[in-house]
Amino acid sequence: MAMDPAGQTDTAGVIARPPLLFLAALLIGFVLDRLLRLPFPGAGAWIIGGSLILIGFALFAAGIRNFSRATTPVPTNEPTRVLVTTGIHGWTRNPIYLGMFLIYGGIGVAAQNIWILVLTLPLAILIRYGVVAREEAYLERRFGDAYLDYRQSVRRWL
Repeated sequence: MAMDPAGQTDTAGVIARPPLLFLAALLIGFVLDRLLRLPFPGAGAWIIGGSLILIGFALFAAGIRNFSRATTPVPTNEPTRVLVTTGIHGWTRNPIYLGMFLIYGGIGVAAQNIWILVLTLPLAILIRYGVVAREEAYLERRFGDAYLDYRQSVRRWL
């Protein structure tokens, strides 16, 4: 792993690849639902869940497209080449993770799985502190004042 001049690793050093964290939470939710099925309130779960999934995919794709256009890698285990601040990243600093959360929640609603929805809070804490906080510290080291200005002007989530 490459080191920057300050002796820090040249990646964010997140606890795990974010898609794997979301997938693990989904799998745990499905296993818990199989072991202890809880009633799901309300009707129209497919419509609501499907809508969340579609919106999530749109945000996710817009974030990926922005990174691709800027020729900077998406995976958190590769060094960031460019600070992306335009397009969807001018509205939210984490459109890819926001999209993943909407997809995750949409799957939980569509599957009428309370466990997936209950696991959203621990997953959010894990993503916030094990991924986003480490990425933010890395971007601040890498881009300095440019990142600090961006962080001041664009919200983390919404």
